[in-house]
Amino acid sequence: MATYAIGDVQGCYRQLRQLLKKIAFNPNNDQLWVAGDLVNRGPANLDSIHIIQDMGNSAKMVLGNHDLHLLAVAEGHKKLTRKDTLKDVLEAPDLQEIIQWLRKQPLMHQCTELGYSMVHAGIPPIWTIKQAMSYAKEVHNALKNDKSFDKFLANMYGNVPSAWQEELTGSDRLRLITNYFTRMRFCNAEGDLELDTKTEADTAPAGFQAWFSYKHHACAEQKVIFGHWASLLGKTDTANFIALDTGCIWGGKLTALRLDDAKYFSVAGHSPS
Repeated sequence: MATYAIGDVQGCYRQLRQLLKKIAFNPNNDQLWVAGDLVNRGPANLDSIHIIQDMGNSAKMVLGNHDLHLLAVAEGHKKLTRKDTLKDVLEAPDLQEIIQWLRKQPLMHQCTELGYSMVHAGIPPIWTIKQAMSYAKEVHNALKNDKSFDKFLANMYGNVPSAWQEELTGSDRLRLITNYFTRMRFCNAEGDLELDTKTEADTAPAGFQAWFSYKHHACAEQKVIFGHWASLLGKTDTANFIALDTGCIWGGKLTALRLDDAKYFSVAGHSPS
């Protein structure tokens, strides 16, 4: 039995199949962790969803910003943009089943036995793993609950508040937690977010750094897998913060990490037309 974690698929179904073949993945024995953004930008989003769904309990997925965007569009809270490639999912006969499946996926996954945690974008430097798991569950519960689901999506978008305070409540609290887990790249030492800059880690705006670069990060002694930031090319220059988005959709690679022995595997990414 082996456990693998993969970075952002973003509808690159062909590459996902190639990578699973390369690692000889067997859902009867192995487990696959998916670091969010399973869909969007790529050509085969519905197939990408179905292959992970069909793995059942052998797949552990966390939600990324594009997965949440799919939910928001499907539920009428957001319109498709010119860059979105979600039409195959939105027109699928099993769309409602897909929505219900996505709603059950968390923002954070942890395995104490293997010693790894997984999120899509990151964990702010002020949060411990225990705190992060607790806050992630707040959003998870809002997504699962029929009474709160629609309100959550209606208020999910926005860049404020940008600074964490335990006293935050309601939609402001859930929005900031969601932004940390699914959109964060740069923040300051107190966890104040800067969400406009999407460049490489060494081009941070004044007063900010890559979230994983703080020496006194509360999770610095933990192994945290994340995706989201393709321009990192899988490099963080830290031992325990592991970037797995290697830009498959942008012509880079789709990468898997075998957690049992920290060995990497990859296949060539999508060739943009």
